[in-house]
Amino acid sequence: MDPVTDAPVHRVRAETPARTNDYDGFAEAYAAKTENNLVNAHYERPAMRALAGDVAGRRVLDAGCGSGPLSAALRERGAVVTGLDASAAMLALARRRLGADVDLRLGDLGEPLPFADSVFDDVVASLVLHYLEDWGPALAELRRVLRPGGRLIASVEHPIVAYEFTDPRPDYFATTSYGFDWSFGERSVPMRFWRRPLHAMTDAFTAAGFRLSALSEPRPDPAARELFPDGFHDLATKPCFLFFVLEVPAAAPDAVA
Repeated sequence: MDPVTDAPVHRVRAETPARTNDYDGFAEAYAAKTENNLVNAHYERPAMRALAGDVAGRRVLDAGCGSGPLSAALRERGAVVTGLDASAAMLALARRRLGADVDLRLGDLGEPLPFADSVFDDVVASLVLHYLEDWGPALAELRRVLRPGGRLIASVEHPIVAYEFTDPRPDYFATTSYGFDWSFGERSVPMRFWRRPLHAMTDAFTAAGFRLSALSEPRPDPAARELFPDGFHDLATKPCFLFFVLEVPAAAPDAVA
């Protein structure tokens, strides 16, 4: 069972097609599948909302906003949301959802971000960092656009889950890529991700200037038990995603002469 789409997956061999993670090619199918499913709608997004807490009046960058469901939820709570995604097709869906008054930008987390320094109170990065081999440049940019005292709230595939995706098991302590197919009905699309051990994640956050505030392994929303009786127990008893709240240290007060 694929942890993102709740769909059966097929392991990808070494000859994986070069064009992987082509969200422009399956944006509509992905958005429809994840809109109300167990893993995204009743587990990952509620956990992100809970960790974000009271966002009323806060300037929030949704980095990797996709079709905008988390952006919409944060805006409903009073946040001033900006969305960023590398897929133009996903941004078109987000525009349809959010309307013309939300700032949506096309951009890649592996590149410099199109924002000035210290313009956001929070960044939410929902299931995006595990697409990157090197977290360093992306985290440096996210740190740059956050104000002192701001927060990065991120979810990634749990390292234990990622470690189990191939047999024989890979070296847990190495940063390695892995791939599989996401299935949408009769259609399969090739995906590729990067796995790393937990200490590599926390080391990357620290190196970028963040301070770990919370590490969370939540369970799905209890209300989903009746909606998804077959999948709820499995998700409630096994790790799927790992969640972080990282803080930018507040500026030191001016020294007193």
